[in-house]
Amino acid sequence: MTEVSGLPAHVLLVHAVIVLLPLAALCVAVSAVWPAARRRLGIVTPLLAIAVAILVPVTANAGEWLLPRVGGAPLAVEHAGFGRTMWWWSTALAVVAIAQYLWSRRAARGARGEDAESGGGDGGGPRWVAVVLLVLALAVPAGAVFRTVQTGESGTRAVWEGSFSTD
Repeated sequence: MTEVSGLPAHVLLVHAVIVLLPLAALCVAVSAVWPAARRRLGIVTPLLAIAVAILVPVTANAGEWLLPRVGGAPLAVEHAGFGRTMWWWSTALAVVAIAQYLWSRRAARGARGEDAESGGGDGGGPRWVAVVLLVLALAVPAGAVFRTVQTGESGTRAVWEGSFSTD
């Protein structure tokens, strides 16, 4: 996907990423610390994170198509460099969201006594797994949002810096 109605697809797709990635990150982080939210959000959180993980490379690909068409300006090249790392962050966010969802389902089964071989911990398995998931469910969303802001800010500079009048 390179163009939509004669406009570069990247400039349209990027808006979906800058809304949906922070939303997915918020869902993952909130689900990590608030069990009621985790139960209410359920499968929505991993599905949202998976959608973002699919949308990010589509957006990046559209950006790679656009880059030579804007002359390869240094600010655009810097933005593209940040954008190339977004795939890793969005994929990590999806993996954490899926793991968190599966772990919470396992814990719920264990708490109901359906998982006889749970191994202790919170009813779903070893306690250390829950701790690692908690740390990842807070760190990965924070990193993903930081990189999204950094990438977006560099893209904004590439487009707008020096191209408007303050008068």
